[in-house]
Amino acid sequence: MTGIKFGTDGWRAVVGKDFNKENVTLVTNAIAKYVFDNFGLHKKIIIGYDPRNMADVFSKLCADILVQKGFTVYYSYKIVPTPVLAYNAKLLNACAIMFTASHNPPEYLGIKFIPDYAGPATSDITDEIVGNLGKTIDDSFNGTFEYYDFLIDYSKHINEIIDFDKIKTAGKEFLYDGLYSATIGYFDKILKDNGIKFKSIRTNHDTNFGGEMPEPKPQYMKQAIETVKNGYNMIAFANDGDGDRFGVIDEKGNYVSPNEIIAILLLHLTKNKGLNGSLVKTVGASNLLDIVAEKTGVELIETAVGFKHVGEAMRKYNPVIAGEDSGGLSIQGHIPEKDGILANLLILEALAYEKKSLVELEEDLHKFAGKNFVNDRIDVKLEDRNQVNEKINLAENLKSLGSLQVKRINKLDGIKLYFDDGSWILVRPSGTEPLLRIYIESDSIKKLNEIKENVKNAGIA
Repeated sequence: MTGIKFGTDGWRAVVGKDFNKENVTLVTNAIAKYVFDNFGLHKKIIIGYDPRNMADVFSKLCADILVQKGFTVYYSYKIVPTPVLAYNAKLLNACAIMFTASHNPPEYLGIKFIPDYAGPATSDITDEIVGNLGKTIDDSFNGTFEYYDFLIDYSKHINEIIDFDKIKTAGKEFLYDGLYSATIGYFDKILKDNGIKFKSIRTNHDTNFGGEMPEPKPQYMKQAIETVKNGYNMIAFANDGDGDRFGVIDEKGNYVSPNEIIAILLLHLTKNKGLNGSLVKTVGASNLLDIVAEKTGVELIETAVGFKHVGEAMRKYNPVIAGEDSGGLSIQGHIPEKDGILANLLILEALAYEKKSLVELEEDLHKFAGKNFVNDRIDVKLEDRNQVNEKINLAENLKSLGSLQVKRINKLDGIKLYFDDGSWILVRPSGTEPLLRIYIESDSIKKLNEIKENVKNAGIA
């Protein structure tokens, strides 16, 4: 029981080890007590699951327990993406429980608790749930269970946000790489229902995700990249295992970073859709977003790493767009939860409005920003939290790194050092394990590699 911890986006563990019937029952009872204590038995609970091994079995166990406690449970009749379930939490004024381990390796499974505001649970909520472990509420036997299709209302909502008629006029050829993810049967169905033509690969669910990580990054999208390179004027889209993250390949077969996508969409939403407001980004996201926000007259709001912080800021500021460098975003008029399906559709819409290729939009962006940005991240596994804290303290006391001088320190999440040439590093702990994450940004590969080497020389990595 002591091993159950909620990180930046839920509790995750290896199936058959810590993720077992006993622990799922403990977490379900803890959530049941949270919902009962804060809302009562009248609060509906909706439950979904991604394609992972045993996700359907454990989610059904969770549903059965909650019905026995007296709750009304709407249970997805099939695999469902996290953002689809989250949207229905808001629509139905329900709490949601999603069984997924997102982009983690296939042997993992997890539980996300999504409150009725349709975004990730904040720390005060997850702390209360963890505090409930080992506790329960009395069985009522008056609950109800209903299979539910969560796509219907989500699709209606997406059609209100996205201009599919405009997308059709662009005549763009593109590829949907299903990546064995939960968006299969959702992203492609929305496209088909709106008469959008596309090609697709890997559109079958696989509990092992093809033997790779269910993460939409270039190393796991090689088939899509090769298909694009052999095609004409084609881009490619993919999502992670539960569909809340996105990955985009341009017409040249190059991966377009989430930072660039967020910046391109900020320009699109303000120029073509007339949205007003702020830009929310995490402290680990690129300075590219700072520059684009400033040049477009959009207020910049920075949060700690993790979409639970981004989502909280969305509920407070109602921004034009909000996102993080790991591939999550949402926009004004949608939910405060990252949505990979929406991200993909917004890129198609931006291409149609601008009547340009994605490569051209990237070129326009870099000219607009007037500076290049190169990013990387180093993950350092350590023995314990004490070692993590020692290295963070070491970073905090740095006055220089190689030839670079520290100009400013940001302590919003870990330690972020801004250098005199515009480069920066962010040193922060993982929320769930003794792991140090080191984010680095500079304006050239050469500088980036020098900083990486100097980070190691300084004893941080």
